[in-house]
Amino acid sequence: MLKYIYYTLFLCAFSFNSSAQKQSESHQNTSKTQPKLVVGIVVDQMRYDYLTRFYSKYGEGGFKRMMNEGFNCKNNHFNYVPTYTAPGHASIYTGTTPKYHGIIGNNWYEKETKSRVYCADDASVKSIGTADKAGKMSPSRMLTTTFADENKLFTQQKGKTIGISVKDRGAILPAGHTADAAYWFHGKEEGVWISSSFYMNELPKWVEKFNKSKTAKSYLKEWDTFYKIDSYVESGADLNAFEGGFKGKETATFPYDLKSLQDKNGHYNILKTTPYGNNLTTDFAIAAIEGEALGTDAFTDVLTVSYSCTDYIGHNFGVNSKEVEDAYIRLDKDLERFFKVLDKEVGAGEYVVFLTADHGAIDVPAYLESHKIPSGYLNNDERKQKFNDFLVKTYGSTEIVENISNDQIFLNKAKIKALGLKLEDVENAIVAEQMTYPHVSKAYTRTTMISTDFTEGIEDLVQKGFNQKRSGDVMLVNDPAYISYGKTGSTHGSGLNYDTHVPLLFFGKGIKHGETLEKTRIIDIAPTISALLGISFPNAAIGKPLEYVLE
Repeated sequence: MLKYIYYTLFLCAFSFNSSAQKQSESHQNTSKTQPKLVVGIVVDQMRYDYLTRFYSKYGEGGFKRMMNEGFNCKNNHFNYVPTYTAPGHASIYTGTTPKYHGIIGNNWYEKETKSRVYCADDASVKSIGTADKAGKMSPSRMLTTTFADENKLFTQQKGKTIGISVKDRGAILPAGHTADAAYWFHGKEEGVWISSSFYMNELPKWVEKFNKSKTAKSYLKEWDTFYKIDSYVESGADLNAFEGGFKGKETATFPYDLKSLQDKNGHYNILKTTPYGNNLTTDFAIAAIEGEALGTDAFTDVLTVSYSCTDYIGHNFGVNSKEVEDAYIRLDKDLERFFKVLDKEVGAGEYVVFLTADHGAIDVPAYLESHKIPSGYLNNDERKQKFNDFLVKTYGSTEIVENISNDQIFLNKAKIKALGLKLEDVENAIVAEQMTYPHVSKAYTRTTMISTDFTEGIEDLVQKGFNQKRSGDVMLVNDPAYISYGKTGSTHGSGLNYDTHVPLLFFGKGIKHGETLEKTRIIDIAPTISALLGISFPNAAIGKPLEYVLE
């Protein structure tokens, strides 16, 4: 009997050891096929045609390296509106749309509190690295997981996740809920990278060292074109009527003396509207790779990098400006040095990178008008006055509407009930009224959004951007190329091609070389990376893996 017990124990031990060995071998085999590091790059406000328009100005090691060694999805689009920064970053990394992840704008009207909220603000956390409230941020308003979250769960928290961007939302939303850290740039008089207590109680030593290095200060210098300005034939004249510029400088023309302009332009904040802010982002991302030893063990790490300054430059100077062209020429150089660091620190062929954008941008409508293209600016004051007159005439009060923002009208349900009205009737009446206004192209009710399943057209895009709990009661769509913005600079937000068509490049471990004109969607990125890693898709992902991209 005793001999039998010993024999049984021996078999159990042997079985356990064999199982453990097989699991260990399985993990080792998996780790050999998986990239050591996933780098997600989002270029804020990058239209697809910036790849082709400035192609001759790019070197071989940045954008062209991704195209020549990796896979180029040439017909990649956002499949919802609004095309803003926060929804864009959330959708790229969650594989779903605002309908599910809940980030319906950069800011939105919150019906429960009847107040305007910011996509990443969080009063329950503390700023880390500054006394300013700029650090009181977290991903708590995002309702779903990112592929970075799923990688953390898959690796039992052993794979690191770090998010980096000049903008807080560009760092926080991609990194997800389980990130080890997210860092964003706090300008003003400080010029430092900060975080929040959602992630940590104090900045790591490598971040403190970077902030003390005065790297940010070194970029307060002259901004002139990288190449001779006469060679910038891919963009318009330097002096024109379609650009904003900086306070303290009479014209929006090169060169710009940032040191002398900083006092009138937010001190270190001026860097955000120059390519030097992107240089600073690259510097910090490289410091993070080294400081966090990313991609150096058997567990896949995730680094999310968002280049925000192209957005600020586009908003200020416009799509056709020499400033935008120079920003992309310099960003190409940044990508090249970034990839060289990845080759050295992680190993060439041991990491994977994707590059896309959070939205595109429209040409300055005043510029389009000068070329006889239908375009223009919305007269919001006139529209508001007409709408108020309608509300008073029809319902006796403007109080029936609580808020108008992000092309949505939020109704006062209590007031409607007190007046003995049916909500659906009020919605329909407002749609009929709005459709009589100049440059309102379409209008949809909340009832329509939750009762009709659209599969194509602008209706489909609006529906995929509609969150039943957070969105308004009437959704408005303006005429193509008509915007609510100043007369200089570009903006975004629509469901038209200039806002939805953005680059999508993959390269690195597990990626084929090739290109496609087949339509891909921004929500396909996260499932593709998840499939590459062999992990669960983000929990609300509706995108599909791009099989032809993967080896």
